Amino acid sequence: MTAQRVVVGVDGTLIAIRAMDWAAEEAERRGATLHVLYAVSDHDEAGPVLAVAAARMRDHHPRVPVVTAAAEGSAVQALVRESEAAALTVVGTRGLGRVGGTLFGSVSLRLAGRTHSPLLVVRGDHRCDGERQVLLGLESDTHVDAAVYAFQEAERRGTRLTVLHSWTHRHTTPELPSVMPGTPPGPREAARQSAREEAVARFDVATLRQRHSGVGVETLTVRTAPARALLEATREAGLVVIGANRHGHGTTPRLGMVGHTLLHRSHCPVVVVPSR
Repeated sequence: MTAQRVVVGVDGTLIAIRAMDWAAEEAERRGATLHVLYAVSDHDEAGPVLAVAAARMRDHHPRVPVVTAAAEGSAVQALVRESEAAALTVVGTRGLGRVGGTLFGSVSLRLAGRTHSPLLVVRGDHRCDGERQVLLGLESDTHVDAAVYAFQEAERRGTRLTVLHSWTHRHTTPELPSVMPGTPPGPREAARQSAREEAVARFDVATLRQRHSGVGVETLTVRTAPARALLEATREAGLVVIGANRHGHGTTPRLGMVGHTLLHRSHCPVVVVPSR
């Protein structure tokens, strides 16, 4: 993966134009070239759409180098292929998949977990600016790449980072009943488990805190309804970052409940970072 290219898929719709504006802002932060891709069956159809895209970039983002290209075949195949040499791949939530108002079967959901680089799905009404915090949702200890990306993005934007850990997947061996009166095992074990979880949560991001010392970080542990808690937090976030585990080459990635909830209902754009 290189930090010199941001790829965005377009199709002439308004949401695609918004995704392109977000991609241009991300390219400018990275000092990268913006690659605008239109996947069509007929190359002649792509000409007018790509010409409009190039003109908009010259007018609104004159400092960003732009390359436009048409690709034959499906948008999913083309964007997965282009993502191999990209720092970031960007799509909108409507238009490309021709599914109005839902992500089932759409390009964004089919891409999640399949791209070789982080995938930015443009959602919500927030502007692409650095004023709002970056939000990181950690469902698994394997989502190290998502954590790294979130810290880097907060640093690029010059904003704070909030980390929400979900520990609902962790299970512990039940504690044996106490022989001493007045010391019920439930509350005592719950307190110990709470302390362990908080310690692990702080430890998980300790190295990244040192590496990105200029980023202000708040760490929160969520034990129940993590999808709901993270979704509510996206109301005030500029961007939310989550991880995705690879499970072969199937078209349906296993994002988990949190990932699916955010792709459908997040109030801000979502970045899905594939775990290596």
